[in-house]
This record gives sequence, structure tokens and C-alpha cells, in this order.
Amino acid sequence: MTEPDDADGTPSRPDDPNGPSAPEDPRTSGDAGASAGSETGGGTDGPGGTEAEAGTEPAPEPVPEAGPAPEPVGWLPRDAVTLFGAGAHAEEAYGLLTVDVPPESWIPALETARDRLGCRFFDWLSAVDEPGTGFRVCAHVALLPAVSGLSVRRLLLRTTVPHEGPVLPTATGVFAGAAWHERETHEMFGVGFTGHPHLVPLLLPDAFEGHPLRKDFVLAARVAKAWPGAKEPGE
Repeated sequence: MTEPDDADGTPSRPDDPNGPSAPEDPRTSGDAGASAGSETGGGTDGPGGTEAEAGTEPAPEPVPEAGPAPEPVGWLPRDAVTLFGAGAHAEEAYGLLTVDVPPESWIPALETARDRLGCRFFDWLSAVDEPGTGFRVCAHVALLPAVSGLSVRRLLLRTTVPHEGPVLPTATGVFAGAAWHERETHEMFGVGFTGHPHLVPLLLPDAFEGHPLRKDFVLAARVAKAWPGAKEPGE
């Protein structure tokens, strides 16, 4: 006895291995295709997607923006480095403008003060003994007003030389009035000024030994009478 025909007229037999199969579930057919594609190197990224990503060059890092330009201090027309060179630093306190420069910039700094800033009045030159740092040599110059009633612009130039072999070039080529100030600084602190025309003692007798304004100088009064202070020179 034959089974009823299918819709297309083909007899259906339960033992026919090539007979019609059940319809596929659309929910599983897509997953199977994706799995097959990934196994063969395809997939959504296309062939060689991993290698393409690995070979991609990284984006260049953004270049940091330059900081703001240094501003002038006090009445200086430009910042200290532009006027006096590398290593210069300016500050103003109590109406006095101070500029610190390296020893190699000492003479150029004095020339800048005279020629570019108009500080043609030389007031004084001296030094300060800073223990652990060196001798701080200072020169005070000024810009005198052309009109009566205007304020004087004062400038203090400073540089520091070591305690061992303190030497600076003479400032007499820039300000002739610095001659005897350098003589006094030489005998009181022991700072040498190369090129000075007459670097001889100014105030002390020729036989005097030592430099009285150094912090390690022992005064004769302290030898004759015990000093009541908490520290002795050099401590």
C-alpha cells in the first residue's frame, strides 16, 4: 500500500533517506553561517582583519602648546633673559629693581644697563659674603630723569663668584667710577678684578693681612676679649 502523495505528487516513503527534511530554524542558520565564516578567515572584519588592525600606525601625539612668553619686571622694556642673556633673573621689591646674572655676563649686563636702559649714573659697587654660596658682587646704577619731578629709576645688578678664587673682569671699561669701588671690594673681600688699572689697597695699610669683611675673618677685639655672641666666625 502506497503512502499519500506529497504536494508535488511525489510518493513519500518513511524509509527514504533522500526524502524531504524538516524546515531549518532561521534563528540557528545565521549563527551557523557566522561560525563558518569565522573559521575560514572571513567574518564581519573581512579576511585578515586582525593583521590589518595590528599593522595600523598609531596616531601622532599632539604637540604641547608653548607656554606664555615671560613678562617684563618693573620698568624693564623686555624680560630679563631677552635683555641680559641666559641665566638672568629679575625681581622688584620696595621700588628697587634687581637683576642677577652669571659671572660671564657681568660686563655685558653693565653695558646693557648703560646703553639700552639708559642707566648712565654709576652709584656704587661692593660685595656681600654669603657662606656656602660665594661672594655676591653688586653694582648700583640709575637712570636719571630728563625732566624735573620724575622719579629716578634704580637698578641693582648682581652676580656671584665662588669663595675659592673669586675673580671678575673689571667694570672700569664701562663705568670709570668703579675703579676705587673695586679696590675697596678687593681688599675687604679678596675679590680680584682682572684688567683693573691699579688694584692696590685703598683703606688698609700695606702690611695688613686678611680681608676684614669676610665672615670667616677673626676681629682683633674678639681675640682680646671673649665675644658674647652665640657663634664664632666660621661656625
